[in-house]
Amino acid sequence: MQNVKLQVEGMSCGHCVSSIEGAVRNVGASAKVDLGSKTVTVDYDEAKVSLAAIKEAIEDQGYDVV
Repeated sequence: MQNVKLQVEGMSCGHCVSSIEGAVRNVGASAKVDLGSKTVTVDYDEAKVSLAAIKEAIEDQGYDVV
């Protein structure tokens, strides 16, 4: 199991949290959003999903992974 913390721009509210956590869940990983630090902590299995796919899922929701 891998754990990574991503800097994500554009998050500001509860909807953002739900949107990102749901998108990451849909690709087979789990995420915890911290609006204060503008980070998303992701736990994922490299054998099941790539970090690139997780970043793409977040960006598809309209946020920028930096």
